Amino acid sequence: MPVRRRNVVVFLAVQAVAFAGVALAWVLGPNLLKTSGLQASTAGHLPVPVAIHRKTPLRIAPLYNRPDLVSDADLAAVLEQVQPRFDRKNLAPNFVEHALRIWGVNAQFQDPAVLSGADMTTFLTDHRSFIASWGQETMPLLIDRQDGLAVRWTKEPGGSVHHDHWLASLTEAGISLDHTVYGPSLRRGMTIENVVEESVRDFRLDEREAEWTAMAFGLWFAPETHRWTGGDGRRYSFDLIAQRLMRGQKQLGVCVGTHRVYSLAVLLRLDEEYKILSPDVRQSVWDHLASVRDAIAKSQFPDGHWPSNWPDAELAVEKPIEEELHKKVIATGHHLEWMAIAPPELHVSDEQLKKACDWVIKTTVEQTPAEILQRYTFFSHVGNALALWRHQHPASFWQSWEQQHPFHTRPKREAAKVEVKAAAGHEE
Repeated sequence: MPVRRRNVVVFLAVQAVAFAGVALAWVLGPNLLKTSGLQASTAGHLPVPVAIHRKTPLRIAPLYNRPDLVSDADLAAVLEQVQPRFDRKNLAPNFVEHALRIWGVNAQFQDPAVLSGADMTTFLTDHRSFIASWGQETMPLLIDRQDGLAVRWTKEPGGSVHHDHWLASLTEAGISLDHTVYGPSLRRGMTIENVVEESVRDFRLDEREAEWTAMAFGLWFAPETHRWTGGDGRRYSFDLIAQRLMRGQKQLGVCVGTHRVYSLAVLLRLDEEYKILSPDVRQSVWDHLASVRDAIAKSQFPDGHWPSNWPDAELAVEKPIEEELHKKVIATGHHLEWMAIAPPELHVSDEQLKKACDWVIKTTVEQTPAEILQRYTFFSHVGNALALWRHQHPASFWQSWEQQHPFHTRPKREAAKVEVKAAAGHEE
């Protein structure tokens, strides 16, 4: 057989195997992941009755402008630290999701080493971009299903670490409902709306993590939809999700329970305007957040940080535990973040807020680029929290600041790289 003809035959055979693999993955979907030992929800294929009446999600607007807590210089210094300077090879979806939620889909930077909002969005929503970063050997981030698209959530490389974190992050970033999403089969016509629909089918109230589903559904469904039917045929509501978040607080959960607190603050803010909660559940959410406020008012250390065992209240200070710095950053940054969107009655005192801001600003700015990158997910919440306290969106503030401080006039930052496998495994 001539060489050219033989090469064509081999090429066609390879293509046939590849297309067969895609077809098999599409049919088996969740079962294929399940047998691989990865976390995946098994979705039903019931009709999804949730009609979304907007093209872009709601946004929880900041409530305060407190230069007494965070100066312009402090905010710029922290945002400089948490820009997405990621190596394009083996990009960790978890890192990109965290960066995108604070910087937004339209973020632009003078530094060419920093990923733009468009770059990050493409990586998360286009399988071709994922393959360019990870190659063919890693399981895809996106999963083709019969009725839509799902997201592979797992601690394994190349996956989104938490259920619906991908969706919640893109939602907070301002993604459009009709933004095209390309899974491994590269089917046309798939959009963010299809991912939302698949999330509705996947969600189960007894999941360990409901934090990100609560935010995503709240920002897309309110005010028209308060109740809906899931893929298991069960009727769901924001009341049920809020109660689940409060009940789960006993086991703390991801990031020492602070994500559940933030999600409850989001639901409370949405309820203020759109009445998505019943009066009794709203009061329960308020009381729960007030109990968190009281606990952290007593568990703050003299230097301003909160520990990971903040629910222990005064005992956390009286009997301090030994813990790594990043756990203090997690607790302090996340508590500042949820209070920044909460009514003032749910805040600790101004003196305590100031001490917390001072500690977390100093701690963040003192980190080397490599240290920031190693713990990027945690420090990203610090950047978002401080911007909220200044009534700013990080991208808008940074764009204005860069106009006054051109990139070529600033000191060059040292290159920072970490092992993606080690960094991506963090519980954030």
